Amino acid sequence: MKEKNNNSGKEILQLLQENYEIKSAQDLSSALKDMFKGALQEMMNAEFDTSMGYSKYDKTKEKNNYRNGTTTKTLKSEFGEFEFETPRDRNGEFEPKIVPKNVRDVSGIEDKIISLYGRGLTTREINDQIQDLYGIEVSATMVSNITDRIIPEIKEWQSRPLDDVYPIVFIDAVHFSVREDSRVVKKAAYIVLGITRDGHKEILGIWIGENESSKFWLGVLNELKQRGVKDILIICSDNLTGIKEAIQTAFPNTVQQRCIVHMIRNSVKFISYKDLKEFCNDLKKIYTSSTEKQGYEELQKVKTKWKDKYSSALKSWEENWDTISPFFQYSENIRKIMYTTNTIESLNRQFRKYTKTKAVFPTDMSLMKCLYLSAKNIEKKWTQPYRHWGPILSELSIMFDGRI
Repeated sequence: MKEKNNNSGKEILQLLQENYEIKSAQDLSSALKDMFKGALQEMMNAEFDTSMGYSKYDKTKEKNNYRNGTTTKTLKSEFGEFEFETPRDRNGEFEPKIVPKNVRDVSGIEDKIISLYGRGLTTREINDQIQDLYGIEVSATMVSNITDRIIPEIKEWQSRPLDDVYPIVFIDAVHFSVREDSRVVKKAAYIVLGITRDGHKEILGIWIGENESSKFWLGVLNELKQRGVKDILIICSDNLTGIKEAIQTAFPNTVQQRCIVHMIRNSVKFISYKDLKEFCNDLKKIYTSSTEKQGYEELQKVKTKWKDKYSSALKSWEENWDTISPFFQYSENIRKIMYTTNTIESLNRQFRKYTKTKAVFPTDMSLMKCLYLSAKNIEKKWTQPYRHWGPILSELSIMFDGRI
């Protein structure tokens, strides 16, 4: 196989020597440019012949459509610019695939810029990369205009049909600085992450800039319903403003699970350092209990023990026990998934990694473009389902009989 490839390379080199006077690397580049142009034109002509159903010089074929000259445009490629002719037909039916009608760049530069933008590179870093590869200067306006190509793709992704049932859904927010009306403001990107029936993670949507409220979250959940979601078995979230009421309205049969890790963080804010270790050990007895009854009893013990020093630290545990305690009903495999929002917080950390070079985003859409491209890169790595998903699904099928 190696010998064959070597022979092919020698034949190509011989062909180049026979047809071009190659004495330098620049001569070779010019020859390759000429060959690329010729090969691309031949491919276009062949595509046109296939579309027409007869070759250019076929006089015998009965015709329903006729050739109508060509349209010339300048194409950009890795080998520089050149004039290219697109054949036309009288009926206007030919839609070329090799070089579509409105495309004037076949170098892959635009796709490269979009890829670099999605990986969090600054405009200066993108310019340096493109200059090294293609010798082309890239401005901030050029990057913005090129990445605007994906806006229709984002809108399509954000409104795509979803599964009818999601066993578990996580909701969280991550904050970014965005320029608005000549000032920099903090805006939240609200992320909804679902686990599908087959145990894979899927980002269901991203919403930017709204203030948290029951109305906002109800709008998000209703949007999921409009996209095909009929049921969610379990929703896990932090103490997001208005989320509890919104879930009760949109999905009244859904189990709500408050993130235990966030509950712990909120409680330890009240604790002095000298008591911290002992207090955390007491808290651990609550959420590691075998049953809800035992967990509540441990909560009362902790409350009694620390009420004189830290009465406020456990107030939210009692007030939200109905959304803290659901995970006690399930086996260890499900508990590990639902008792914390670590799944979506891990996603948010990856968003931070991709956007860390951008201190301030110029617009909401520039933030959305970056998050969308980051999401596509992140989702490529989600190739495996959750561990032990088979037993988990079986348990959920029993616990939520007839719903999955």
